[in-house]
Amino acid sequence: MDNPIDVLYILESLGLTLFFAGLIGFERQSKHKVAGLTTHMLVALGAASLAVVQEYLFQDTMAIVLEYQDNNAVIQAIVLERQRIVAGIVAGVGFLGTGTIIKTKGSIHGLTTASSLWIAAIIGISFGLGHYLLGIIVSVLALLTLTIVKRMFRTLYVEETDVEIDEG
Repeated sequence: MDNPIDVLYILESLGLTLFFAGLIGFERQSKHKVAGLTTHMLVALGAASLAVVQEYLFQDTMAIVLEYQDNNAVIQAIVLERQRIVAGIVAGVGFLGTGTIIKTKGSIHGLTTASSLWIAAIIGISFGLGHYLLGIIVSVLALLTLTIVKRMFRTLYVEETDVEIDEG
C-alpha cells in the first residue's frame, strides 16, 4: 500500500466493507438464515479493521527499517510478516462458520451461510488492505452466486433429479 493510513483511508475501507458485506448479509437474512445482516457486517468489519492494523504495523516497521538502515543488528532483528494477521482472520472465521453448519439425519444445512461469512471476511480484508477494486469485484460475484447462479443451477438440478435440495 502506497498511501499512509489516515482517517479518510480508514473511513473508506470500513465504509465500503460495511456496505458490501451488508448486501451479502441482507441476502442471507432475507432467506431467514442463522447469520444475517448484522453478523456479516460485524465479521467483515472485524476483518477489515485487523487488515488496517496489519498495514499500519507494516508501515511502522518499514519506518524503523529506514531509520536504522545503517545498523545491521537492528535490521536483522526485524521480521516483516504481512500475512500473519490475515491468516488468523481466515482461521478464526472458518471456526465461526462451523457454528452455522447443522448436520441432521441425512442432510447438512448452513454451508452456504458459512461460506458467505468466510467471503465477507475476505471482502473486509480486501478493503482493509486498500484493494478496493478487488473488494468490489468479489462482493458483486458473491452476490451473483448467492442469487442468480444458485437459482439457475437449483432449477436445473431439480428438473433433472426431482430431488429437493437445501437452499443453504
